[in-house]
Amino acid sequence: MKNAVVTGGGSGIGAAIVARLRADGLNVAILDVHPSDDEFAHVADVTDRAAVDAALNAVRAQLGPISVLVNAAGLDCFTRFTEVSFDRWQRVIDVNLNGVFHCIQAVLPEMIEAGWGRIVNISSSSTHSGAPYMAPYVAAKSAVNGLTKTLALEYGPAGITVNAVPPGFIDTPMLRAAADKGYLGDIDKTIEATPVRRIGRPEDIAAACAFLISEEAGYITGQILGVNGGRNT
Repeated sequence: MKNAVVTGGGSGIGAAIVARLRADGLNVAILDVHPSDDEFAHVADVTDRAAVDAALNAVRAQLGPISVLVNAAGLDCFTRFTEVSFDRWQRVIDVNLNGVFHCIQAVLPEMIEAGWGRIVNISSSSTHSGAPYMAPYVAAKSAVNGLTKTLALEYGPAGITVNAVPPGFIDTPMLRAAADKGYLGDIDKTIEATPVRRIGRPEDIAAACAFLISEEAGYITGQILGVNGGRNT
C-alpha cells in the first residue's frame, strides 16, 4: 500500500483529495496549518521548512516512506496591484510557490531511492486566463506550472511523474468567502458562462488527481490538466 501526503488536506479541495485517495486504498497523511482530529493529520505551515521536515518525519514514523505528494495548500489574495504590500506579495508567494518547493524537495530523495513517485501540484485556471486583483496568486500559481514541467523532465528518468491540476470555478470555503466579499461577481452568471453549466466540486479535482497518481498514468508527466468545465481550453 502506497503512502501519500496531501498539503492543505484539512478542507476544501485538499480534503476531497484525501477522501478519494483513501477510498482508492492509499494511506494518506494530511499536512495543514490548522489542527485536525484526523489521526494522520500533522500541523505544519508549508512555508516553514523545519516544520515541514518535522511533519514529514512524523508521517514516515507512522506510515513509512512517502511515494505520493499532492500540493493543495493555498492562499488567495484580492487586492489591486498598486495596493499590494510587498509583505502580502511575499506571503502569497511563500504559501503557493515556496511551500511547493519545500514539500517536493523534502520527499524527492525517498521517491528517487524507490524508483517510483507521483507528485501532483494544484495550481489554478487563472494561470491560463489571468485574474484581476489577484496578481501575487496568479504569479505564484503560474510559477508552479513551470516548476511542474521542469521537474517532470528532471525526474522522469527516476520513475517519478510530476503533473499539475489547475482547478476552475470550484465550490470551496475559499471561493465562498471570496464571493461573500464581492470579489467574484455574480456566481450564477459565471455558471451560465461555463460550458458544462455547473460549478465545479472538490471531488472533480480529486478525481483528476487520483488518475494522475494511478499506475495507468505512468506515461503522463509534465502535463497541466485543467479541470474547469470547459471555461479554459
